[in-house]
Amino acid sequence: MIGAAAALLYLLHGRIAGISGILGGAVMNDTPDREWRVAFVVGLLLAGVALRLLSPGALPVGGTGTPLPLLVVAGLVVGFGTRMGNGCTSGHGVCGLGRGSARSLSATLTFMGVAAAVVFVVRHVLGGA
Repeated sequence: MIGAAAALLYLLHGRIAGISGILGGAVMNDTPDREWRVAFVVGLLLAGVALRLLSPGALPVGGTGTPLPLLVVAGLVVGFGTRMGNGCTSGHGVCGLGRGSARSLSATLTFMGVAAAVVFVVRHVLGGA
């Protein structure tokens, strides 16, 4: 569904479905096409709400169990990384790879390699869950 939505956004509007770029444009007041960006982000949030209502067992009750301060720090680090990498996993991994972008291939390999390393360190070095 993500690939189909990204393809439709590109084919119908000529826009890349990179969530960090869409969110960045949605929160900036001077973005000329802010309306569709806000609608896109609201749609993402409403999809989560709809999933919770239609299939309550699909999501963990009470959240992830991860402390809120750690989630905030993780979100800030990811946000910094997406700005530094000029895109996020949706922009590079779904849209960029679909377009055959070498830069997106490099970015996606970096994202995935770092993610695997972090999981290894947290689970096997730090002894976390």
